[in-house]
Amino acid sequence: MPAEYAVKEKNSADLNLNIENSNAVSAEDVNENESVDFVFEEKPVYEFFKRVFDIMLSLIALIVLSPVFLIIALIVIIDDRSASPVFTQKRCGKDGKIFNVYKFRTMCADAEKRLGDLAEQNEMDGPVFKIKNDPRITRVGKVLRSTSLDELPQFLNILKGDMSFVGPRPALPKEVSQYNDIHRLRLIVKPGVTCYWQIEPERNSISFERWMELDRKYITERNLWIDIKIIFKTFFVVFRREGC
Repeated sequence: MPAEYAVKEKNSADLNLNIENSNAVSAEDVNENESVDFVFEEKPVYEFFKRVFDIMLSLIALIVLSPVFLIIALIVIIDDRSASPVFTQKRCGKDGKIFNVYKFRTMCADAEKRLGDLAEQNEMDGPVFKIKNDPRITRVGKVLRSTSLDELPQFLNILKGDMSFVGPRPALPKEVSQYNDIHRLRLIVKPGVTCYWQIEPERNSISFERWMELDRKYITERNLWIDIKIIFKTFFVVFRREGC
């Protein structure tokens, strides 16, 4: 019998959170009138075949695209020699487990130090930081981000098992520390390179709560057919440079 994760919440004083083997946090940030119905069903057969798919596709991609990796790394170094071409950052995976996510570097070496100076320009609500014309992004970084080529090293994360091709994007630990119980539901599954939020038109204009809602929608509906559709739609979004 599959385990179920359920949240049925009417107000901040009446929260019923039943998540087995998870690190639940307080619901003090839950809006008073927020209502969430969420049921999580474990799908061992689906998870098995999804893992097989992730291993096979990521391994093939790493082999076939290895010349592309080398070329991008050299271009990043030529553009800015102040740091490594591959950027690693702590992210929260399934059940909040911390892992190192890999990306091609798209920002200047002191990007983290300059974040505080840009905090007031944040264009996203919630704990997420994002501005359209971030001055920390390098010339090459703008191209890599607009084409999503900066995400290619995450194939290694997928092969290692930290991530999947499809799943909620892995959040920073400082972002997760500001989550309420409802937001933490996205940590029930393994994070991914793409999900419903990534294929939304003008995704950067979507509210944080809508983003979380889309992640919960995926977790509830997830199956191999949906994963394949999301992957193909992601290619179209990248090709059209939508939501960049």
